[in-house]
Amino acid sequence: MSKTLFVTGTGTDVGKTYVTGLLLKKLQKSQKSVAYFKAAMSGNERRADGALIPGDALHVKTVSGIAQPLEDMCPYVYETAVSPHLAARLEGNPVDLEQVLLDFDRVCGQYEYVTAEGSGGILCPLRFDEQRLSLEDFIRARHLPSLLVADAGLGTINSVGLTVAYMRSHDLPVKGILFNHFEPGNILHEDNRFMCETLTGLKVVACVRDGDTELDISPEDLEALYE
Repeated sequence: MSKTLFVTGTGTDVGKTYVTGLLLKKLQKSQKSVAYFKAAMSGNERRADGALIPGDALHVKTVSGIAQPLEDMCPYVYETAVSPHLAARLEGNPVDLEQVLLDFDRVCGQYEYVTAEGSGGILCPLRFDEQRLSLEDFIRARHLPSLLVADAGLGTINSVGLTVAYMRSHDLPVKGILFNHFEPGNILHEDNRFMCETLTGLKVVACVRDGDTELDISPEDLEALYE
C-alpha cells in the first residue's frame, strides 16, 4: 500500500493546488512513483466535446509531470463554481463515499506516494442532503495525515490556530504547516511563521513565494510527512 498525505487549507484560494503541484514535482524528481487524488472538484470548464476538465488535477499533472492519467485523479467533477455539496445538488450527481474510497484505494494500489487534496477548508462539505458527507469522513476512513496550507499574510494566526484546534479536537492528525505567498524579510510574514509555530506546536515545513517553481524542502523531510 502507498504512503499518503492529505493537503487541506485554512480556506478557499490559499493555494492548495499550486502547493500540491510543487509537492508532487519534488517527489517525482526523487524518482518516486507519485499520484494525485481529489474526491470532488467544482468550478470546472468543458472541452469542445462537452466533457468536464478537472482543472485542479490538470494543473497538478502539468506542473509535476506525473504520468498518472487525468481520469484517475478525481471521481466527482462539477461545472458550477460553488462548494461541492451544492454543485452536486445542482447538477444531480451526489458524492458517494464508497465510490470515493474505491477509486482512492485503486490509486493507492498503483503508486508509492499518493497526495490527496481537499476542497476549500477542512469544514467544506462534500454532500448535504439525505446524507451528510464531509472531508473529515474521507480523511478518517483512510487514516490520512494532513498538511495545512495557509496564506503567509494578515489573519493567518487566527485561521491557522482555529483550523489546527478543530482538526485536533476531531482526531485529524496534522503533520505541519506550509506558508504560501511568503515574502522573505517581510516582518509580518516572519512573525506569522513564528507565532503559528509557537501557538500550535507545529513546524512550518516550507514557505512558498509567488512564482516559485520548486518547493524548498529536502526530499527526506517531504517524504516524512507521508504515512
